Amino acid sequence: MAAMLSVQLGSALSVGLISAVGPAGTAWLRLSMGALILLALARPPLRAIRRRDVPAVLGLGITTGVMTVSFLAALERIPLGTAVAIEFLGPLTVAAVRSHSRKALAWPALALLGVVLLTEPWHGAVNVPGIAFAALGAVGWATYILLTQRIGDRFTGIGALSLTIPIAAGMAAVVGIPQAVGNLTPGVLAAAAGLAILLPVLPFALEMLALRRMTPMAFGTLMALEPAFGVVLGLLVLHQQPSAAQIAGILLVVLAGAAAQRGG
Repeated sequence: MAAMLSVQLGSALSVGLISAVGPAGTAWLRLSMGALILLALARPPLRAIRRRDVPAVLGLGITTGVMTVSFLAALERIPLGTAVAIEFLGPLTVAAVRSHSRKALAWPALALLGVVLLTEPWHGAVNVPGIAFAALGAVGWATYILLTQRIGDRFTGIGALSLTIPIAAGMAAVVGIPQAVGNLTPGVLAAAAGLAILLPVLPFALEMLALRRMTPMAFGTLMALEPAFGVVLGLLVLHQQPSAAQIAGILLVVLAGAAAQRGG
């Protein structure tokens, strides 16, 4: 629960930095600061890397960068709760497919209905680029889960992050540096360092401790609350007031996320 709170608080507080250096610039700064912190905590296990590990390590790093940039680009355009709910369709679909049951595919469909209620297209004010960036984040999150499992078989703990986060920062730098250049003040750098602690450093440590004490399915069930945390932090920090239909939509997404874990 603390990890989810840290993730969504970090996302909500990133909005101010986005206005200063853009979404890609924010992603680059946050990932770069996170990489420096992780490298200070752990030495990358470079000697343990085998040739067959390289594609997965590079793929996970690039995926992390794309996912971070796309989510922040979505956050610039649509409410936090909506962006998280759309992005959550990625891991939810992975969980449903892994259950090897056709009935389980009903849960992503239910979550998609919840997303429709969140975006309220009947009002005619749908932010298509924002939804597209969030959808790209959903694909990235799904890919991230698959690659993380593969990397987790070879590297554990902070060592894995010390390999992949610097790669993610390098990927984000391609589009982030042009956005951020000229706006790098001491205040911006300090804010980026603080946000890097909230995401990814602190959540990873907390999630690692949680996974030592509960089954992956129990962990996944609790993670279904992530979109709800997004709505609450969006309301408290960004003053994004959800409508009754949007509240119903987020409840459907949370229900679908928890139900998708029932096979475990």
